[in-house]
Amino acid sequence: MKLVWFFFSIIAALIAHSQISLWGVAPNFTIVVAYAAGIYSGSTKGILLGSMVGILEDSVSGNILGPNLLGKGMAGFFASFSSGSLFRWTPLLGMLSLFALTLMDGAVVFLSRTIFEISPASLSRGVLAILMQGMLNAVIGIFVRPRNVD
Repeated sequence: MKLVWFFFSIIAALIAHSQISLWGVAPNFTIVVAYAAGIYSGSTKGILLGSMVGILEDSVSGNILGPNLLGKGMAGFFASFSSGSLFRWTPLLGMLSLFALTLMDGAVVFLSRTIFEISPASLSRGVLAILMQGMLNAVIGIFVRPRNVD
């Protein structure tokens, strides 16, 4: 049943990613799914589930395969450290970690596409879009909390 909810959340995030735009920037909800997978499942499953989210996003986007796989896999891995094993979870930590992981994922995807494909946007436009996505996801980071929090 967990797997069904996981795939449903991936599909919902991909649909929302393609349909919603705030000030010309599409929010990156798929990183939230990879972040939640890392928090709830630990580092090993976080890498696997985050990479699964990334490869599905890469295959749907029509671009080269790999940038989102790498970025979301890294996010799933690093999110597992904010679930209470290294830090004590607070809403502020949730905001900061999802903001930082969104920036990391955006940088990995932007640089990979710039190096191995045609640049998706200018550097200033790419940085602005990544920062906007990070701020939008930081608000969601308050609500995604690990199960072991009192």
